[in-house]
Amino acid sequence: MSAASASVAGTPRQAAEERRASSWARSHWPLLLLIALAAALRLATIDLQSFWFDEAFTPVYVIHPSFTATMHTMSHTENTPPLWYVLIWIWTRIFGTGVVAMRLPSAFAGIALVPVAWAIGDQLAGRRAALAAAAMLACNPLLVWYSQEARAYELYALTGGIAFLCFLRAERLPSGRRMAAFGLAGCLALLSHYFAVFLLVPMSLWLLRKRERWRVAVPAVGAIAVVGLALVPLLLAQGGNGTQWIGEWPLHERLEAIPQYYLTGYSGAPLGHAIELLVALPILVGLVYGLWRRLDAREGRGALVALALAACGILIPILLVGLGADYLAPRNLIAAMLPVTAVIAVIVAARNTGRVGAALVALTAIGFLAICIDVNLSPRLQRGDWKGVAALLEKAPPGAPAGAQDLTAGRVIATVHLGSAPLAYYLPGLARLRSTPSVKVTEIDEVGYSPLLSTAGSAPAPGFRLVARRDINGLLVYRFLSSRPQNVPAVLLRRARITTGEVDVLAPASLRSSA
Repeated sequence: MSAASASVAGTPRQAAEERRASSWARSHWPLLLLIALAAALRLATIDLQSFWFDEAFTPVYVIHPSFTATMHTMSHTENTPPLWYVLIWIWTRIFGTGVVAMRLPSAFAGIALVPVAWAIGDQLAGRRAALAAAAMLACNPLLVWYSQEARAYELYALTGGIAFLCFLRAERLPSGRRMAAFGLAGCLALLSHYFAVFLLVPMSLWLLRKRERWRVAVPAVGAIAVVGLALVPLLLAQGGNGTQWIGEWPLHERLEAIPQYYLTGYSGAPLGHAIELLVALPILVGLVYGLWRRLDAREGRGALVALALAACGILIPILLVGLGADYLAPRNLIAAMLPVTAVIAVIVAARNTGRVGAALVALTAIGFLAICIDVNLSPRLQRGDWKGVAALLEKAPPGAPAGAQDLTAGRVIATVHLGSAPLAYYLPGLARLRSTPSVKVTEIDEVGYSPLLSTAGSAPAPGFRLVARRDINGLLVYRFLSSRPQNVPAVLLRRARITTGEVDVLAPASLRSSA
């Protein structure tokens, strides 16, 4: 065939593809707008807040030039499966460890979750549920928060959502290809977060409930089981690193935090129960109205499937607490919030609810959006401003001699534990002081937050005087100077605190080596 004839033959195909693309865009323009809204919410303010401890810990202590060293450190310091660390190690080799670079993968995952939610709603009950699910997830303050955090949670939400979608498709038409997609998505979800097992087990059992499906379902479920068994040694090696705080958090407060997280986000507790109820009101009204107006057969089945999955994802971890396996942190339930949203979307946006249901979905999305905007405007709802603290500590305090602004000139920082990684990230010349018996310093800085100890402001060692006290959006900095270098025992520095809790002492490399 000549080039001219090929061109003529190709023209109709190209025209047909263009017509299909144009038709898809016309029918899915609400989805495109929601994706744009999700991208704006996640990307426009991605660097507004500072890194907090968990985020800063990764670039400061976990990521190494060597992939093997990174995986070794991850297995001894973290409590999450390896997928996110593999991806972030590759990503940082290309884009570095800046705040925006580290958070971008989570932002992309959060944006991708919107079309996944649309597809889930469409599978469960049709276009109205698809639009409702996508609208609520695009603006949900919990998912927006973790879309701007350099941790594995948003990746887990995305892979869990894809596994949910693949499960629905495989359950509807159990072909080998769809089962394989579910198996792959399930493996990725399990490699993202251990709590994925509470969603994958009920989905797998549901697919295996009919014997005629076993031929195509068993290989997919078996692959997930193999990955789960392969993760057991890593799970045992990690041993719940850094999860002691979960048991110290009263169970009833954690249970209260689950709906609060969904309605007002990770940091929404200061808003109070009144705001929480206000955001929940259109959801509650919509659920009652949708059930009163009655669901059709497809909607009823879709709501029951999503409800069963949400119940397993939330209730099983709660039941395990009673058996002594207490890892119930509300943020670990983030992927279970997708079937929760699906239940709400199917019922509130049911066909019989008409414009009333659509209006209630819109009010819910607007409430979520208002919370997200409030977070961006209110420092009290944001992560601690460790970047601001670091900027303050880079400047010499009042009365400091010339050259004191240099961190190698005899300065140590005694900070609450949650500030050690962020300050080491923003002040890269610092690291934790470990076995050194004493250091010679002229400045001691103490960092903490309210409530303060009665001894706050007292000299941490003889010969030092308080020269400055600053409040950086709730983080308090006390700065002490000595007129000459003082040899201060490390034990005194570790007691230098203005609030309760563990203290980490940060010192420049020159002090650590000379001491």
